[in-house]
Amino acid sequence: MKAKEVLDHFLSRANWIDRADTVDRIIIGDPEKEIRRCAVTWIPSFAAVRAAVKAKADLLLVHEPTFWDHRDVSPETKPECGEKLAFLLKHKLVIIRNHDCWDAWPEIGIPWSWAKFLGLEGKPAVVGPHCYQQRYDIKPVPFGKFAAAVAKRTAKIGEPVVEAAGDLKKPVSKIGIGTGCYCNVFKFIELGCDCCIVCDDGENNYWRAVQYAEDIGVSVITVNHGTSEEPGMVALAQYVKEHFKGMKVTHLPQGCRFHCVGAKG
Repeated sequence: MKAKEVLDHFLSRANWIDRADTVDRIIIGDPEKEIRRCAVTWIPSFAAVRAAVKAKADLLLVHEPTFWDHRDVSPETKPECGEKLAFLLKHKLVIIRNHDCWDAWPEIGIPWSWAKFLGLEGKPAVVGPHCYQQRYDIKPVPFGKFAAAVAKRTAKIGEPVVEAAGDLKKPVSKIGIGTGCYCNVFKFIELGCDCCIVCDDGENNYWRAVQYAEDIGVSVITVNHGTSEEPGMVALAQYVKEHFKGMKVTHLPQGCRFHCVGAKG
């Protein structure tokens, strides 16, 4: 299968996106290249790119930008892209971004995979206008206990401690989850959430959004962006295995993108 056919597989099934305006495209590499080995990872960091080459992958299928710009515009004109760009060209690695498609892929895309990872079973009680933000209703549980349960799960992918803002003793039962920048605290409040799990990218600043939520009694858990979307990458790798017969697929796990360093180092 050619690289362009891999991309078209996703675009042709994602009727919710505008092909003329999506970031989902071949970022670098030959569209005609035959793809026999595919590596799947969340963000194509230089480390991930090197790992894909080491795994002898023809294609690196990713969710986030390659050159630190949402639209990855003209990397060949930017000096800061030089070393990474040269490495990619040397090894003829194809990078395909699957962001807009996979964010909203029904039942297994990013928000659904994240919910399942968190143990939020069944269908969401309320879904936002773009499906990226969802509310799951659970039996009431003290916020502190719920936050600890979230941390127990995120610890498996590198984030053993989560940020919990709100009254730890207050019961929560209407849990909001989202994906990337589409986990805005104010939108969760509109969905009737009394607790929301957001990521550290986007508009959830502490002086405004989180403080407002705390002042009106809504609890907020903050996790790393990579943590919240890693389960979706596991699902994407599995999807490729199931739908691209004969292609060898490697998942390059990343999870939380930072280290927690205490006073003792």
